[in-house]
Amino acid sequence: QVQLVESGGGLVQAGGSLRLSCAASGSIFSINFMGWYRQAPGKQREFVAAVTSGSADYADSVKGRFTISRDNVKNTVYLQLNSLKPEDTAVYYCNAVITTNQAMSRKVWGQGTQVTVSS
Repeated sequence: QVQLVESGGGLVQAGGSLRLSCAASGSIFSINFMGWYRQAPGKQREFVAAVTSGSADYADSVKGRFTISRDNVKNTVYLQLNSLKPEDTAVYYCNAVITTNQAMSRKVWGQGTQVTVSS
């Protein structure tokens, strides 16, 4: 059993910043992928950022404003959100691909954390 727990969402004014965290726990042998997605009301879930061993990838809409980082010791991924815009308002979900101690591959989602940016 593995799970992701997110934190750090909230309400912020346009131009402000937030830092999201996502901690993985459970029967973890290795984490092969960690990333963030978001879903705004009435829209499909979309990719935001991801980090694999040594490289990060971003959606064009957040490049230069968001930064993803990972702490392999803590099994935690972070998303620093700067220069926030009202269109960044969404529920942000953490996603990970985890190999368990039982040698099973699991794609896991967090419960989501709300980010609201006021104009």
